[in-house]
Amino acid sequence: MVLPAYVAALDNKQQRETALITGASSGIGLDLARLMAPNFDLIITARNESELEKLAGELESQHRTHVHVIPADLARPEAPKIIFDEIGRRGLVVDLLVNNAGFGAYGNFAESELQRDLDIIAVNISSLTALTRLALPGMLERRRGKIMNVASTAGFQPGPLMSVYYATKAYVIMFSEGIANELKGTGVTVTCLCPGPTVTRFAERANMEESRLFKLGAMTSMDVARAGYKGMMAEKGLVIPGMMNKTLAFSVRFSPRKLVTAISRKLQERTKGLSRTANPKK
Repeated sequence: MVLPAYVAALDNKQQRETALITGASSGIGLDLARLMAPNFDLIITARNESELEKLAGELESQHRTHVHVIPADLARPEAPKIIFDEIGRRGLVVDLLVNNAGFGAYGNFAESELQRDLDIIAVNISSLTALTRLALPGMLERRRGKIMNVASTAGFQPGPLMSVYYATKAYVIMFSEGIANELKGTGVTVTCLCPGPTVTRFAERANMEESRLFKLGAMTSMDVARAGYKGMMAEKGLVIPGMMNKTLAFSVRFSPRKLVTAISRKLQERTKGLSRTANPKK
């Protein structure tokens, strides 16, 4: 990957900025950490401390980088503040924020576990919002910074059988576009990454690979991470990796909503029966 002027300028100053990546223990977050490690120091967080420590060792041995591990469960309302308190205690600042952590569950909403649904909202919406709010003052003071929020093409339409998850991703898209407008001219940019079907533990543990949507084709998490990283560094507002995903995302704008919802359900249905196993938080 050719380094954009943003990173080249930092290299010329012989300094490394620090990126906070949530959900870094697997999937897209893990691959983003690997992509960013050559150019940035990292703060990585997720629930799985052992996986984070393993990743930190890998990246520090391969690159001239510092990797700080702060395990946290973003379903807990106090987690974002605890993370930033620890960042401050270590004398670090967040120059780039990657809100990647998220999860969902499959099944009819009326039969779902209420606490699980509330945890989905907490991780996908509440923690993302809080972390962004906590990171922004420092970025604005320094007049530079980058935020990438990982949403999904799911956020462009309703999602029967994953209604809460789809709704949370719609929030992430609207929130990202709204604050991006507010931050114009400040030196801080916001990128919203909207992957389509992606081969990750997320999909595997929720058995989403059996859905018709996945049968249309899925991208690797590294391909998605690479597109997101490139888009963030180029200061793009919206990144939708893959031509099929772009087509599906934008076609819903010109279709009747009931038809969009019906098609969304058909694509979401599995070819091998219904399971309601939730994928774990990253």
